[in-house]
Amino acid sequence: MSARRIRISLEVNGEPVEAEVAPRQHLADFLRETLGLTGTHIGCEHGVCGACGVRLDGAVVRACLTLAAQADGGAVETIEGVSDSGEIADLQAAFEKRNALQCGYCTPAMLLSAQELLLENAAPSREEIRDHLSGNYCRCTGYHAIVDAVEETARQRRGGPA
Repeated sequence: MSARRIRISLEVNGEPVEAEVAPRQHLADFLRETLGLTGTHIGCEHGVCGACGVRLDGAVVRACLTLAAQADGGAVETIEGVSDSGEIADLQAAFEKRNALQCGYCTPAMLLSAQELLLENAAPSREEIRDHLSGNYCRCTGYHAIVDAVEETARQRRGGPA
């Protein structure tokens, strides 16, 4: 007896994608295994660490908790697409400059979450930055450099000094 499959149609990084997926396949597994988009990391598989963050219809979601079938008809943006578009080039440069990444495991989803914050709030306080990024677990940096990088990017986007 063959396993039941669901046909989905969505947009991934601006490209149309049609595929058949298992009903319980997570979006993270679909992106990584089917599409080869490995910037979506899998850490805890319980939605706690945030390493699997992707944008679904403009909002950052946990791809390990989202079924691929739930993305049917939606628009998914992964770190590969957002990075390739140049949308977060300044944020990436600030992360590098401030040494806000070490092992890099949390970095893709951290960048997506930071960009989400900056799109919502052009002048976040350090406390607001920490609060918004609190769903992304980083074992290496202690967050100070990450907060510095996000704060610097926000300031530069408003026309302030680096």
